[in-house]
Amino acid sequence: MEAKVILRYIRIAPRKARLVADLVRGKSAEEAFTILKFTPRRGAMIIEKVLKSAVANASQKEMGDVDALTISRVCVDGGPTMKRMRPRAMGRANTILKRTSHITLILSGEEGSTKKKRKPDSAVAKSKKAGPTEKKATSPKSTVGRKKAVPKQEAASRKKVASKKESDSGKGVASKKVPASRTKVSPDKETVSGKAASLKKVAVPKTKKDADSQKEK
Repeated sequence: MEAKVILRYIRIAPRKARLVADLVRGKSAEEAFTILKFTPRRGAMIIEKVLKSAVANASQKEMGDVDALTISRVCVDGGPTMKRMRPRAMGRANTILKRTSHITLILSGEEGSTKKKRKPDSAVAKSKKAGPTEKKATSPKSTVGRKKAVPKQEAASRKKVASKKESDSGKGVASKKVPASRTKVSPDKETVSGKAASLKKVAVPKTKKDADSQKEK
């Protein structure tokens, strides 16, 4: 809960009032009173009156102990300025600005009074344990996509069969090795390849004279 007070159109410049408001912001009510009491400024008297009004509002709202109240917010805004004239030499005049301020002060109580009481850890742990059991009771059992439970003996026998198959397949691959005799080139193929090479080396005659010379040879 909060107690709010707004003082409007007070005859003090905002710049002077803010110097005092900065001293009190975030302090407790009791500490703020002592600071304002020993601050030799005109703004301290004004803000002290505003603080007393805020404490009275807090006690009316039953916000708890007055010593536990803290100043959560203090702001000083500028109000309308009154213009006055001051005569100067040779018929001239200067303006005088009489400024006003709006002071806002908010008191807040203890954090524990505003927030809900926290459950102890033991109660939270019990609620977590009780949650899943209630869900199991309400939710229907779905067998789709679930694997059937296999006993340990059947699982062990299946593993043995799979290992035997792997060993048999390894032996079959080893037995299918190509013999060394197949890799060697037969002598018939070697002769054929030699004849082909000799035929390639024979030159074809281009003219009749070349053909006759080859025949004589």
